[in-house]
Amino acid sequence: MTESKPTARARIAPAGLMFLAITSVGWGFNWPVTKYLLSELPPLTLRGLTGVIGACLLAALALARGQSLQVPRRLWPRLMLAALLNVTGWMVLMGLALLWLPASEAALIAYTMPVWASMLAWPVLGERPTLLRTFALLMAFAGLAAIMGGNGLTASAAKLPGIIMALTGAIGFALGTVLAKKLPLQLAPIPAAAWQIGLGCFPVAVAGLLIETTHLDKVSPLGWWLLVYSIVIQFCIAYVSWFAALARLPASVAAIGTMAVPVIGVVASALALHEPLGATQIIALMCTLAGVVLATRS
Repeated sequence: MTESKPTARARIAPAGLMFLAITSVGWGFNWPVTKYLLSELPPLTLRGLTGVIGACLLAALALARGQSLQVPRRLWPRLMLAALLNVTGWMVLMGLALLWLPASEAALIAYTMPVWASMLAWPVLGERPTLLRTFALLMAFAGLAAIMGGNGLTASAAKLPGIIMALTGAIGFALGTVLAKKLPLQLAPIPAAAWQIGLGCFPVAVAGLLIETTHLDKVSPLGWWLLVYSIVIQFCIAYVSWFAALARLPASVAAIGTMAVPVIGVVASALALHEPLGATQIIALMCTLAGVVLATRS
């Protein structure tokens, strides 16, 4: 007797949605946190060193829980690829894109990631997009476009390098998401996150220390607390939750679910940094969240 293939809906575990929600909240609130910290620390040093420290904390937690950090030799190539796509490429390319693009346009391009993940999941994983999931993606993306790019992308030759970098980072992260399902690391979430964040952030930290000037004495007391948030919440809790969600959800659903990240970021920025949040943005937020909810139920 042949075993029937589970449907996409059957694979959507409640625990996966819980981990995805934790990821979205952790990464979403990190938007205003990072925006504030960039006024006190240079970008590569900020992202690289906080990531390395976060990876060390995760490694210590794994050892305290009796989990091995040993990686089988056959898994090293896919571990390095995952770190490159999910951590190094994303952080470096998005950071550099901001040199040519306003933050809103860079974020809009960055969160086209679910589009590329859904497209890649079909040929790579056989996750054929359902009509409901496609509609959910379009709804969420339309709402996100309204939030981040109300006036549209004013593309020009001067912005082309930033557009290319942001698109490359988004496609790379999408590919990393899909390959995480195709070529699983077969490691526990905490060791997996520790290795990927550590390997991914180490070259960023080295580059920052070599080419940037950092004045730790100019970091405010609030900045130090926000650094703790960036290390513990963004890199430790949110990344572990992301890898745990990927292990339990279809890649396309997990990718669409990340569209809640900028929604939370916009609301958090409005509250913490007093950025504008009018009726149009609120409607767009509701549209985006509705798309995410539809995706998780498809």
